[in-house]
Amino acid sequence: MSDNALPKGYEPRDVESRWRAHWEGNNTFTPDLDAPGEPFSIVIPPPNVTGALHMGHALNLTIQDILCRHARQKGKKVLWVPGTDHAGIATQNVVERGLAKEGKGRHDLGREKFIERVWEWREEYGTRILNQIRAMGASVDWTRERFTMDEGLSRAVRQVFVKLYDDGLIYKGDYIINWCNRCHTALADDEVDHLPRKDHLWQLRYPLADGSGELVIATTRPETMFGDTAVCVHPEDERYTAFIGKMVKLPLTDREIPVIADNYVDREFGTGALKVTPSHDHNDWELGHRHKLEFLQVIDENGVMNEHAGIYAGLTKEECRKRVVADLAAQGILVKEEELDHSVGHCYRCKSVIEPHVSTQWFVAASKMAPRARAAVPAATQIFPDNWEKTYYNWLDNIRDWCISRQIWWGHRIPAWTCGDCGKLIVAVDAPGRCSCGSANLTQDEDVLDTWFSSALWPFSTMGWPDDTRELKTFYPTSVLVTGFDILFFWVARMMMMGLHFMDEVPFRHVYIHALVRDAEGRKMSKSTGNVIDPLEMIDKYGTDSLRFTLAAFAAMGRDIKLSEERIEGYRHFVNKLWNAARFALMNLPDDEVPAPVDLDTVQGLHHRWILHRLEEMKESTDAAIVGYRFNDAAQGLYRFIWNEFCDWYLELIKPDMQAGGERKAAAQHVLLTVLRETLTLLHPIMPFITCEIWAALPGNAGTDLAVQPFPAARPGCVRAEDAARMELVQGVIGAVRTIRAELNIAPSLRLTALVRTANEHDRQVLEENRQMLLVLARLENAEFGPAIEAPRASASNVVSGNEVIVPLTGAVDFEAELARLDKELGKIEKDLVQVNKKLANESFVDKAPAEVVAKERARASELADAKAKLEALQQRFREAIG
Repeated sequence: MSDNALPKGYEPRDVESRWRAHWEGNNTFTPDLDAPGEPFSIVIPPPNVTGALHMGHALNLTIQDILCRHARQKGKKVLWVPGTDHAGIATQNVVERGLAKEGKGRHDLGREKFIERVWEWREEYGTRILNQIRAMGASVDWTRERFTMDEGLSRAVRQVFVKLYDDGLIYKGDYIINWCNRCHTALADDEVDHLPRKDHLWQLRYPLADGSGELVIATTRPETMFGDTAVCVHPEDERYTAFIGKMVKLPLTDREIPVIADNYVDREFGTGALKVTPSHDHNDWELGHRHKLEFLQVIDENGVMNEHAGIYAGLTKEECRKRVVADLAAQGILVKEEELDHSVGHCYRCKSVIEPHVSTQWFVAASKMAPRARAAVPAATQIFPDNWEKTYYNWLDNIRDWCISRQIWWGHRIPAWTCGDCGKLIVAVDAPGRCSCGSANLTQDEDVLDTWFSSALWPFSTMGWPDDTRELKTFYPTSVLVTGFDILFFWVARMMMMGLHFMDEVPFRHVYIHALVRDAEGRKMSKSTGNVIDPLEMIDKYGTDSLRFTLAAFAAMGRDIKLSEERIEGYRHFVNKLWNAARFALMNLPDDEVPAPVDLDTVQGLHHRWILHRLEEMKESTDAAIVGYRFNDAAQGLYRFIWNEFCDWYLELIKPDMQAGGERKAAAQHVLLTVLRETLTLLHPIMPFITCEIWAALPGNAGTDLAVQPFPAARPGCVRAEDAARMELVQGVIGAVRTIRAELNIAPSLRLTALVRTANEHDRQVLEENRQMLLVLARLENAEFGPAIEAPRASASNVVSGNEVIVPLTGAVDFEAELARLDKELGKIEKDLVQVNKKLANESFVDKAPAEVVAKERARASELADAKAKLEALQQRFREAIG
């Protein structure tokens, strides 16, 4: 084929856009439900409609796509469902910010008009993340794209809510929840980020009402003291035994509260006596119910003190804290103030501090559903890596009921209506016309459901549930869920609970938890740190395949990925290497026709038999690595095979065959095309674009798509371990000569002589049979093999599998010039080594410098010492040669 079949340089942008259009236009990844094959399905973790592609998404999509493309190759019927999440709080915040620029708020529009505005925003901007998923080459079925607010999923959400309510697993009541004063909504426990914060611990005097003494309590929140309804001590704390049952005067108020005892108290924290504020602390809420205390809420939903705070009413909680501390100090009630490092809950969306708040909310009785979800792992669902099982169990064992109501407008509105005449609560899938009392005065609940409620149904709602669809029958339960550890609780456990309850089956057989993508130093990527690597920028600079291969190559199970742009750029060189290898192959293959077939089981030539043997090993190892979620092993194995064995060795080895013509050329062409075709197929799940482009250019492939080609069948007759061992010996000898040439700075153009003192007759015979290969690739003028070979005095040697490879140096090396060059190199190395060792001998540097800086200097010292030793050994060799 002419060298114009593939352009000289690979331009990913044009290639990628063309193949994406081809796949989507031809519905390439829409499964035929009537086709044979084992079902394989994945539902994409739906990204927020407000989101933008980040490296975590890129890794997640790459892994899923590798699994799906590989499953298709193995003859499976594959469904990969794409979609997005409506992201209630995040989306509402985005639209409200837009309104604020117009000087408006959502209440200015009213609920109906505001929702219309959100839908308009979604139509205009909501496809951005989907187009970014396209950019990654994701082989999803775009004909089945879903959205958590589309009509089908909305019906599923209402059906689930009503069924859980009827089953007694959803209830409404007053409870202490996590409240965001900024977003004005309740949050589930796992939507709260507990972040480290510097704070204060105040010790306050609470005098006994009878005047017999005082209790000193410790608190981090003095502003909530107006909601105190008890002081609690440990029943076995001898310091306070006499106080239990007495009353204390609550400072800054005219109230008296009891001293109670409970094992909950940590005697070692603070003073061992704590104030109990049941309406403003989750643990105090439990104490309040256990001891039948009064519940007083003193901070409203805006974070402002209410009438129970007396003269402090109307202040924000922050302002109140300052005033209260000052007044307590003025009255001699403040005993001590000390700094405290502790963890404080923040809203996962806006990052403002969460306020425990008592309100009427809807809850899922998750504590009742958790045991079945727990028992399903690993009996029905396996988690990879399995160390995450313990985390999964721990969360389910300590789960609290899930608050699912949110005080926002964007989302699935709770399907519950209250009769204005008789007060009856009606929960129904469709809006009721009248109450059973005959009244039409019905008001729907104002709240919407937590976003995670609808996404918990994702594995079955996206397949048409509650209808008994063919997709549901064929593809549920799904085969694998690929997700990050950060939503193991948010999403995975909830999907398990819902899937088991509504489908009586787990939602997925495997859960693969991928690691974090960090920067090159192992730090978490963040905008504030300035170390974020944008996947779209990397795609634009280096192509999608380079990014995907980099992520796969470092995706070792259970280990975080340390990513840098340099690594992505490095794998772009691999893309170029593959492209150039394909161009070389096409220049040596017949134009537009498949080479004449050759029996690969009996093909002659050690290099052909070796590469075919290695190809069989690659088929087996690549398949096993992908099935076992060892994506790094698959990628790195293919990299070594393509770069080192196929490109650096085999393509060089067949050049004489191509020049020879005749049967030798025909055999080389057939093996070359076979190896290239099947290697592209193995690599395709990781690098889909370049592999498809090269595949389509190969003889006999015009108009075909690699994305639908089967995994290459095994050829047991090509498995030849003995031939592979022979080839390794030949490669070892060639490599030994090349090493000597490089170490001694011998010009590549100079033809050398190689003498090999063989370890046995078998090795001598192998080398003799492959003499021509050795002469060409080691650039030798002559070669001798035998057990009795003597080494000339001026020679260099290396040992390969017990065989000594000797290269005579007389005439090949100017010893005096080389000794002078080595003296110069040694002088520079010794100077650098002195400087590094001086720095490491400085105790101040070692103690004060960052650990990674010290480690880098120690590594540098080791490298310099090794280089010095090698150069000194080389000097000695030259001196001995001179005599």
